[in-house]
Amino acid sequence: MRFGVNYTPSRGWFHHWLDFDLDDVRADLDSIAALGLDHIRVFPLWPVFQPNRTLIRPRAVAQLVSLVDAAGERGLDVAVDGLQGHLSSFDFVPSWTTTWHRRNMFTDPEVVAAQEEYVTVLAGALADRPHFLGMTVGNETNQFSGDPHPDPDRIAPEEAERWLQRMLDACEKAAPGRSHLHASYDAAWYDGTHPFTPAHSARLGAMTAVHSWVFNGTAQRHGPRGTATEHHAAYLVELSKAWAEDPARPVWLQEVGAPAPHIAPERAAAFTEATVTNALDCPGLWGITWWCSHDVDRSLADFPELEYGLGLLTNDRRPKPAGETFARLAREHRAAGAAASPRSTALVVEAGEVAGAPLRAVCAPGGEFFEAWMRVAARGRGPACVLSQLAGDARHLAARGITEVLTVAQVQ
Repeated sequence: MRFGVNYTPSRGWFHHWLDFDLDDVRADLDSIAALGLDHIRVFPLWPVFQPNRTLIRPRAVAQLVSLVDAAGERGLDVAVDGLQGHLSSFDFVPSWTTTWHRRNMFTDPEVVAAQEEYVTVLAGALADRPHFLGMTVGNETNQFSGDPHPDPDRIAPEEAERWLQRMLDACEKAAPGRSHLHASYDAAWYDGTHPFTPAHSARLGAMTAVHSWVFNGTAQRHGPRGTATEHHAAYLVELSKAWAEDPARPVWLQEVGAPAPHIAPERAAAFTEATVTNALDCPGLWGITWWCSHDVDRSLADFPELEYGLGLLTNDRRPKPAGETFARLAREHRAAGAAASPRSTALVVEAGEVAGAPLRAVCAPGGEFFEAWMRVAARGRGPACVLSQLAGDARHLAARGITEVLTVAQVQ
C-alpha cells in the first residue's frame, strides 16, 4: 500500500513552471516527506512544456527531471501526468489547438502525433530515474470530450480507446516497464452517454485509476456524515473491479479530497479518517494519493472557493488536521501490515452491454445500484461489484473470492 499526495506547489500553484524555483520545490517536498508519505503525483502544464506543436521546451523538461530527482532525494517516488489538460476548474491547452487553430485534441492527426511526441519526450527523460513510477496520460482529459465542457471535442468510444492506447503505447515504448495509465473523472463511471467508458478505465494501462469527489451529488444527497459520503471512494474502487478482466488488477485511488462546503473544514480530518479507513478495506488497492499537498495561495484569483483549502498542508507548509490524520493512518497501516480480505458478497451491476455500459447511470449517486450498495455498506461492509454478464460465471467469482451474489432487488 502506497500513501502519497498530489503535489500542488505552495508558491504560484502550477504556474510555478513559469518561474521555476528548485529551492521552493525542495522546501515543499521536505514538508511532504515530513508527513511520512512515499510518493507524489506531479503536473507539467501542457502549454508551458509544448507551446508550439513542434516545440517541446528542453528547459521545461529539465526542470521536471530536477523535480523528480529532488523528490527521490527525499525518498519520494514520482508519478507524472502528461497532458494538463484540466486542473482545479482551469483548462490548460496550447494555442495551437484552439480558436484560429481549433481542432479535435483526440482525433486530429497532427494534434495526436504531437501529443504522442510530447508524452514520449517526458517519459523518455525520466526512464532512467529510479524514483519515477510512470506516466498518467493526463489529468481527467476525458472532461474535454463532452458535456458539461463549454467547448468539447466530441468523439465516439472507439475513438477514445484508440487515442488512449496510442498514448499509453508511447509511454511504454519510451519508459518500458513503468506503471503507465490514464485517469478519468467520474463521468466515465456514471454517465452512459460519455465516450470514455468503465471498460477503458478498468482494462487499459497498468492499473485502474479512480478519482473520488463527493461534490458530485453524493454529499448533497447524503450529507457530510452519510454512509455514501464516507464510502464513496471505497465504492468507486470496488465498482471499477466489475469491468476488470484481470481479477488481480490493482486500483489506484489517485485523487480524493475533502471539499468545502460539502465537507466543512472542521470536519475534514474526520472525513479523511473515514474515507481512508474504508478504502483500505478494499482488496487490490495499490495506493491512496490525497488531493492535495498544499493549500492554494489566496492571492491567486478566480478559483472556485473549495479549491483554496484542499491541502494537507497550509500554504506556508504547516500540517493541517487532515494532514496529521492522513499521516497517522499511513503509519498505522504500515505498522499493521495487514491486507484487506476479499469481499465475499457481490452486488450485480446491470449497466447494459459491457464495452459501452449505456445504463451506467444506475451506478451514479441516486441511481438504484449506487443506493443499494450504500444500504449494504450501512450495515457493515459494502459488497464487491460484478457485471450481470459475469454473475453466473463460477470461475470469475471464485477468482475474486465471491461466494454470494445479490441483485439490487434483493437489497432492501
